[in-house]
Amino acid sequence: MTPTRRRRLYMVLGILAGVAVAVAFALQSFKSSIGYKPPTEVVAGTMAVGKRFQLGGMVKKGSVQRIPGTLEIHFVVTDFQNEIPAVYTGVLPDLFKENSGVQANGRLNDKGVFIADEVLAKHDENYMPPAMGKSLKKGESRLDSPPQGSQ
Repeated sequence: MTPTRRRRLYMVLGILAGVAVAVAFALQSFKSSIGYKPPTEVVAGTMAVGKRFQLGGMVKKGSVQRIPGTLEIHFVVTDFQNEIPAVYTGVLPDLFKENSGVQANGRLNDKGVFIADEVLAKHDENYMPPAMGKSLKKGESRLDSPPQGSQ
């Protein structure tokens, strides 16, 4: 094999190795992405305690409690089927309010409370993942119907 061909062979092998490394990094990032989870999935036990994930849903009406003298806020995230209590310490976005969409990044503690380290308020359901919109519509239709046994 001539030196020119050997150099080309090494160059092609180097390019193939670089592409393989790039593909491996891309696949690893897809595998470890945070991913959005509604309260129903979390209650079902799909998330391990201490594993970081993104919780999304609506802030339950009447659930926001601010601890006086601190930046600690307690609230409940619901998809109208299940609820997850959440705690956040920090300044909330201006759009954060009860009966509004929220997505929070954090971890579930051993008591089933979501400890958020970032809270994102959503102002319009058009920005929600499709599964969340469907879940919320089911919950709203359940809220509109009379309770069973009250007829």
